[in-house]
Amino acid sequence: MGIIDNLLGKNNKNMERSNTSLAPVLPADIYEAAALELQDVIAPSALQVTSKSINLGEKISRTFFVISYPRYLTDNWFSPIINLDKVFDVSIHIHPIDTSAVLKKFQKKVAEVQSQINAREERGLVRDPMLDTAYQDLEELRDSLMQAQQKLFEVGVYITIYADNENELFKIETEIKSILDAKLVYIKPALFQQEEGFKSTLPIGSDLLNVHQKLNSEPLSSIYPFVSFDLTSNKGILYGVNRHNNSLVIFDRFSLENYNSITFAKSGSGKSFATKLEILRSLMFDIDVIVIDPEREYEYLAETVGGRYFNISLSSDHHINPFDLPIPSADETGADVLRQNVIHLVGLFRILLGGLTPEEDAIIDRAITETYAIKDITPDSDFSNIEPPLLSDFEMVLSGLEGTESLLQKLHKYTHGSWANFINQPSNVDINKKFVVFSVRDLEDELKPAAMYIVTHYIWSSVRKNIKKRLLVVDEAWWMMKSDDTASFLYSLAKRGRKYYLGLATITQDVGDFMRSPYGVPIVTNSSLQLLLKQSPSTIDTLQKTFNLTDEEKFLLLESGIGEGIFFAGLKHVAIKIIASYTEEQIITSDPSQVLQIKRAKQEYDDVGN
Repeated sequence: MGIIDNLLGKNNKNMERSNTSLAPVLPADIYEAAALELQDVIAPSALQVTSKSINLGEKISRTFFVISYPRYLTDNWFSPIINLDKVFDVSIHIHPIDTSAVLKKFQKKVAEVQSQINAREERGLVRDPMLDTAYQDLEELRDSLMQAQQKLFEVGVYITIYADNENELFKIETEIKSILDAKLVYIKPALFQQEEGFKSTLPIGSDLLNVHQKLNSEPLSSIYPFVSFDLTSNKGILYGVNRHNNSLVIFDRFSLENYNSITFAKSGSGKSFATKLEILRSLMFDIDVIVIDPEREYEYLAETVGGRYFNISLSSDHHINPFDLPIPSADETGADVLRQNVIHLVGLFRILLGGLTPEEDAIIDRAITETYAIKDITPDSDFSNIEPPLLSDFEMVLSGLEGTESLLQKLHKYTHGSWANFINQPSNVDINKKFVVFSVRDLEDELKPAAMYIVTHYIWSSVRKNIKKRLLVVDEAWWMMKSDDTASFLYSLAKRGRKYYLGLATITQDVGDFMRSPYGVPIVTNSSLQLLLKQSPSTIDTLQKTFNLTDEEKFLLLESGIGEGIFFAGLKHVAIKIIASYTEEQIITSDPSQVLQIKRAKQEYDDVGN
């Protein structure tokens, strides 16, 4: 009615002036007079102020102030509060004190303390350590103030916490008090001053509570809340920028208890970009990198840095013989190597032949041993000077055993059929380069798990020959999680790689398939570095359970942009944003539009050169 009355009043005045009849009140006039303002939008639905708290709609708040500090404040003592995973506001009000006025009071205070000390000495009393300490502190501070090395301030530190109910509010209050009490910093609630306290923590710069403690410059600097969880070390590569405080996330995976990492991200969220960026920067630190590439995304990077690129396909000239044997290491015997390779080959045939019965498993095991025997390969052989058998040799041995007709039919396509060029050839690849990529994109989908299994085993055999700092990247690892044999082998790499200075980087977009495997969680727990980028709603609950994410972290992953997420290193984790320089981006980008631009620019450059 007030708005209408105002409008009527204006119309009445106009009527008196113009001496005309009363004009009707138009809806547009009412809407204009009742337009929403900012405070109407952000204000809670209801507000109730009590002696110890304020009810803000569906939330409850309580404000505290600091009443006492210890004699010394260490750096970052406020950090546990700033990084507390709760909803709260902190306000620090700093009021400078005129140094000349302080020095006059100091002179009087120092004289009082000195007279108390002298009086105790005259009466023959034992020295009071508290008086002596106070005298020393006052003298030191007075000297610093006189030399302009320090200034004095009235400082008010207020904390307003929020909760959904009284019980939750009490738990948060207890947690904050326990953290501060351990540091000899004591707080009290603003009894009967909750409204003033709440307003004092609003971002408007008003100190209505006026509960201050005197602090000089050094302890005051320790309160500044420019702290957050940092995840950085003195050596390593740059992974990105901490989204909380813009500090650099620098880490060396080879400084942790194991060198493995796991990356989960939905398609198009930047996982390949982040991986290629790590590879590019790792190469500058003399780390050899080997990649299993299911989508041919690393070819340009290999070409740029002078690496080797092997295309594993049915028509490729690059072959890997799964019967190759590694040279035994110092703590291994020929019998160990031969036995492990037989087990590996049984797993490979289980993948190639679509599973084996217990009887077929035993026949395959026997046939593999006899296949090595026809090449005079025994546990006592010199593995550095042998000619390993081929798949066709195995087929010949298998044909001489009873009950192998079905196995021979399935095996025929790998030895004489359309897939004969896949594995029935001597190995002709050499990974003696700083950067090596194995691409399996051009293989049929049903062959990819077997190909990745063969390639990883070949890499593992080569790694054991010569121990040096290496990183093995398995992109789209969900292909390997489809089979228990390939997943088991990937897990064994994660467990045993550290012994040979090998870090395993596992990357996947299909979180569901990966975590459903019995080896999914063990691989995650054996990875000291974990990178979670933008996730889809269908997988976020699985990740929240696996990584013990809070609801805030869960929503952060759902709402993250490209190249944004959470980076875990050991027990610490931070929100991260992957960044690259312009030159790095031109080398590693997977964006089709950028790739086309680069190809066109390269073609134009070549045309000009010709």
